Amino acid sequence: MADTYFDDLETRSADAREAAQLAALQEQLVRTNVNETLSSLADLAKLPVLRKSDLTEAQKAKPPFGGINVQNITHVFQSPGPIYEPGGSGGDWFRMGRFLHAAGLGADDIVQNCFGYHLTPAGHMFESGARAVGAKVLPAGVGQTELQVTAARDVGTTAYAGTPDYLKIILEKADEMGVTLNITKAAVGGGALFPSLRQYYIDRGISCLQCYATADVGNIAYESAAMEGMILDEGVIVEIVTPGTGTPVAEGEVGEVVVTTLNPDYPLIRFATGDLSAFMTGPSPCGRSNRRIKGWMGRADQTTKIKGMFVRPEQVAALVAHHDEITKARVVASRTGEQDVMTVHIESPQDDAKAYGQSVAQLLKLKGQVVVVAPGTLPKDGLVIEDQRSYD
Repeated sequence: MADTYFDDLETRSADAREAAQLAALQEQLVRTNVNETLSSLADLAKLPVLRKSDLTEAQKAKPPFGGINVQNITHVFQSPGPIYEPGGSGGDWFRMGRFLHAAGLGADDIVQNCFGYHLTPAGHMFESGARAVGAKVLPAGVGQTELQVTAARDVGTTAYAGTPDYLKIILEKADEMGVTLNITKAAVGGGALFPSLRQYYIDRGISCLQCYATADVGNIAYESAAMEGMILDEGVIVEIVTPGTGTPVAEGEVGEVVVTTLNPDYPLIRFATGDLSAFMTGPSPCGRSNRRIKGWMGRADQTTKIKGMFVRPEQVAALVAHHDEITKARVVASRTGEQDVMTVHIESPQDDAKAYGQSVAQLLKLKGQVVVVAPGTLPKDGLVIEDQRSYD
């Protein structure tokens, strides 16, 4: 498949890539005071896994970054938890340019960046990527859909960046307002891009590709026009391990994604994302030579991303503890009209859905439907977060 590449790193040989990454990794180990010499990338399995819970506890003890050797940063972000992440403005610090380039964005584009700019880093991540490919940015954030449509029309937006669902909301509002938009490209993340939603965009003349990124490590993998799996970013080393351990799974098996960053400003070694995926065999038809993963295949724990935000079991426990009369709660993630829906089932003798809804918004950081049921009604299967969405 004909394609142009972001740089020569995307087409280097496997041997050249491993040699360069191994050398960079050894430098990262020095920065993190790890006294270990590795002879191959496979030797990473000798080192302990760093989990988000470990990072959270370390940050409580040594705020804001848990004692990690952080340097050359210009921003401090806060994600739900709370957990703090550094950010830099030098170069493409989050490595998003490679993805935006693969999605066809360049100097002729005006990107309507609908990721949030408040506290969390997603808006800044995609803006740095847009700068890396020379595109102009409309820093739109989330909400005020009519203004989004008006701005997109007035400035001539050609590309969208944001969660997969929100572009559809903008397009439908534009239809309602009788406004024709010029958006032909979309670079999305922060949630699953379902096949039916991608087809909706294709039917409207919009090419939509997705990336897999986190606030902690930046871009991990991305789609190209080939749309066969997700190609690993050149600035990370990815392992697939048995969930709850640091042991790599057999080739092709599903396991937890563990990422080592090669960014010297924020070295994270064997950071467990909690996400499930699997390696694919062979190179991408687009000609990029790095390994591929199958994309996001669920969570290794019950933490679930809904509307682009993680909902964690400990948040559900906090909801139960917040009201003495609640005996149990269960969050259900589903889809309606190509949008995520969160329904919170609460066991309580008091039918006070309005008050519980306020607590849900406060503690889960998302608004959701509240269903109050009698004590003893919810299943006794250990699930506090149930994902009913289909990813086929």
